[in-house]
Amino acid sequence: MEQTQGAYQVLARKYRPASFADLIGQDAMVRTLKNAFAADRIAQAFIMTGIRGTGKTTTARIIAKGMNCIGPDGTGGPTTDPCGVCEHCMAIAEGRHVDVMEMDAASRTGVGDIREIIDSVAYRAASARYKIYIIDEVHMLSTSAFNALLKTLEEPPAHVKFIFATTEIRKVPVTVLSRCQRFDLRRIEPEVMIAHLQKIAGLENAPITEEALGLITRAAEGSVRDAMSLLDQAISHGAGETTADQVRAMLGLADRGRVLDLFDQIMAGDAAGALAELSGQYADGADPMAVLRDLAEITHWLSVIKITPEAADDPTVSPDERARGRAMADRLPMRVLTRMWQMLLKALEEVAMAPNAMMAAEMAVIRLTHVSTLPSPEELVKRLQEAPPPAPAPQGGPAPGGPAPGGGPTGYAPPRAPSGGGGGGPVAALAQAPEATLAHYASFDHVVELIRANRDAKLLVDVETGLRLVSYSPGRIEFEPTDDAPRDLAARLAQRLQAWTGARWGVSVVGTGGAPTIAEERDAEFLALQAQAKEHPLTQAVFAAFPDAAIIDIRTPDDLAAQAAEEALPEVEDEWDPFEDN
Repeated sequence: MEQTQGAYQVLARKYRPASFADLIGQDAMVRTLKNAFAADRIAQAFIMTGIRGTGKTTTARIIAKGMNCIGPDGTGGPTTDPCGVCEHCMAIAEGRHVDVMEMDAASRTGVGDIREIIDSVAYRAASARYKIYIIDEVHMLSTSAFNALLKTLEEPPAHVKFIFATTEIRKVPVTVLSRCQRFDLRRIEPEVMIAHLQKIAGLENAPITEEALGLITRAAEGSVRDAMSLLDQAISHGAGETTADQVRAMLGLADRGRVLDLFDQIMAGDAAGALAELSGQYADGADPMAVLRDLAEITHWLSVIKITPEAADDPTVSPDERARGRAMADRLPMRVLTRMWQMLLKALEEVAMAPNAMMAAEMAVIRLTHVSTLPSPEELVKRLQEAPPPAPAPQGGPAPGGPAPGGGPTGYAPPRAPSGGGGGGPVAALAQAPEATLAHYASFDHVVELIRANRDAKLLVDVETGLRLVSYSPGRIEFEPTDDAPRDLAARLAQRLQAWTGARWGVSVVGTGGAPTIAEERDAEFLALQAQAKEHPLTQAVFAAFPDAAIIDIRTPDDLAAQAAEEALPEVEDEWDPFEDN
């Protein structure tokens, strides 16, 4: 690692890796490069991609040093272990080598900047083995700049190498990617990061607790540079040994143990206790947005633990918190955690937009505690099933042509299609004599079911909403039309029934005496069931908790039993085996 003496340098620069041996967490890339150098199969162009702070530009400089290193005695060749003392290694490390040119594509995006490179490619290196172009944030180049670079990138002179670095690999054209050897630099694992930070703190003679290092590692999210910057800040922030409390204050975080306490109070529905804990954390310097983020992080962590228990062994979390997390994950159902996650995401949006973050956070906590004690839909169904049955509806037969008792959710149970001679439907009906056919339509319900079976949606709607049945007998229908009924309803109904059954039907219109329409009967029964359902204590509790709720469907125990019977697989009788008795 580079450790320049003299003026103070930030840790990220002071301990920047100077060789592949100093790189941490990138073993696969280092192994590939070492094999390529050993076999003298060095690519003409490299592209490094990864999140911020994983060492893309640093790796590019190490590769440049390795290509041009001549060793302490001046006779060495390309190597993955640059000596660091030859003139080329030292010039590249100090950023002053004339043959190693670095360009920031974020500030030089035009085709003119690339043309400067293209024009200089033809000239050999002034003193080094290779002329190397390092382009940082290469995805920022314009389309015309990429197009200008393509031909040179595909067939560069033997003495030229390109090394690109980017955080947005998807924005780099495929035509460029196909001409480069790609390396994906990984996020640094927490265990590796903590060990690295401990080593740096030891070199700086700056004691820091392991819990504090865990907080820094979690905040860095896999970026070495971010971790080094936070460590630098933490060392300056603390006096003597840097503690976790000092790091939390520096980062604006709440104590994770206290956040777990707040999580427990929310899950218990203790709104007063949760608000008091939130206020205490706020008074101690915690950012309300950070507290809600911590709650979301804990929710995610507990959800993952429920699926993969080994996720609890997070090195950035203290042993006490790990044990507590396992217990909470065992206790909380997944549906509660997923509901908590969704509500916290919404709360974070509200806090970000609210004029007062603390007020918005308090409202979010109140909402979370309120919802946490509500029963789930499954529990509501179970309670409804265990509750005593409601009082039976008034007895009485349906009006003529009205719905039959014991029907589905709307109270109407259409009869089965007429059967006989191999099955029902219009085809079977036409094959029979008219008298025998009419005998299958003993009630008006059978007529309605015939219309439904033939999928005449217009006629079905007109019959259900515009026909008030006065009298019915097979082959003869008298009805009173509603004000909205089509004028040709009688003629269309008679024509369709004759076509479907092969028998003549008499359909006539009268002025009075009609029963309620099928739609009116259906709606009346649904409204009666709805009123009865609203009287149930559990339903009243739901409406008290959710005033805007609405009843959209009602299913009685008989409906559920009928549905289960319809969905059940038919029993299959054992086939006779002629050899079974032998």
